[in-house]
Amino acid sequence: MAVDDTMSTAGLDDRVIPFAVPDLDVRGRVVRLGASIDTILERHAYPEPVSRALGEAAALTVLLGTALKFEGRFQLQTKSDGAISMMVVDFNAPDNFRAVAQIDEARLVEAIALDKVSTGELLGEGHLAMTVDQGSATTRYQGIVALKGQSLEEAAHQYFRQSEQIPTRVRLGVGTVTTGGRPQWRAGGILVQFMPHSPDRLRAADMHPGDAPEGHQILGGTDPDGIADDAWAEARSLVETVEDHELLDPTLESERLLYRLFHERGARVFEPVVVHEACRCSRERVLSMLRGFAPEDRKAMIADDGKLGVTCEFCSRRYSFDPAEVEEGQAAGSE
Repeated sequence: MAVDDTMSTAGLDDRVIPFAVPDLDVRGRVVRLGASIDTILERHAYPEPVSRALGEAAALTVLLGTALKFEGRFQLQTKSDGAISMMVVDFNAPDNFRAVAQIDEARLVEAIALDKVSTGELLGEGHLAMTVDQGSATTRYQGIVALKGQSLEEAAHQYFRQSEQIPTRVRLGVGTVTTGGRPQWRAGGILVQFMPHSPDRLRAADMHPGDAPEGHQILGGTDPDGIADDAWAEARSLVETVEDHELLDPTLESERLLYRLFHERGARVFEPVVVHEACRCSRERVLSMLRGFAPEDRKAMIADDGKLGVTCEFCSRRYSFDPAEVEEGQAAGSE
């Protein structure tokens, strides 16, 4: 969707607002990405459907990454057989992220021609991995979800059901807002999780009466999370009413959105986390990477100007090295 707005809203953007609703035993976060996601998507100049998908992945990653209570990295990565063959979003705690996508051009042209451009359709079948890395001193944790054409929202729900066993609901939205005469990308999301104090409240819903006669009406339905709790049913239903424009409207504060949803129950809002776009690449990192290649591979990378050139796929920064500089490091390391 596109929204026209001429107001300055920089102070409301690129923030994550943690919140809790004690009456419903839920906690969650709301994210609004403005300049940060616009910088990333404009830099790569992806076709619009790809930008929307990567914007969703970025919003989801920031929602989850800002929950880390330590210095480390949270990564979302997809690998699949669709028009978007891969997406990677890195969140480096406490406050910065980067994102990139790889495209199968032929499949993308076909998908656009057939108007099959939802995120699920563009990803196709494969897997989504979420990785928590606290550094070399600890073991990495990774959860994997199979992708079968579902949305990233549903993939996130599956991840929490399978890996965390925490009832969770996510809503994501991506679109453009015309500010200063130019459409600018925005992304938003809200996540809510059921965290009752009593473990008994995480009881499973009654089993479906499979022996019911044909045509018999089954009252109550089946909770998608298998949780029979009125508080969670209410919280989940409220989050599911959130529309894209509410997540993207630059004049609607996250706090105001939470009031709209939970004013009858009362939401507690905590200190916001301000996030920004940043790449982890550096000349030293790239040089170290090159020194890890086989000599014949490095030789094949030498350009016509006699330099070894590497472009960061995340931020498009170009690094140039004299081959002797790389070899000197190799010689020093072998002594």
